[in-house]
Amino acid sequence: MDVPYDLNSYVRVLKLASTPSTDEFLQVSKIAGAGILLVGFIGFLMFAIMSLLPGVGV
Repeated sequence: MDVPYDLNSYVRVLKLASTPSTDEFLQVSKIAGAGILLVGFIGFLMFAIMSLLPGVGV
């Protein structure tokens, strides 16, 4: 592991990174929130189906 090379590459990436604008941040937040809700809804549907089927998922 070449530590000086790794540190230089990390510093280069941090120099290129910038703070997102308010609109960009809101868009990313909405998409991430929608994804979290979708995964939760799918999990709830699986739980409901498993609860309704006899002999499956006690």
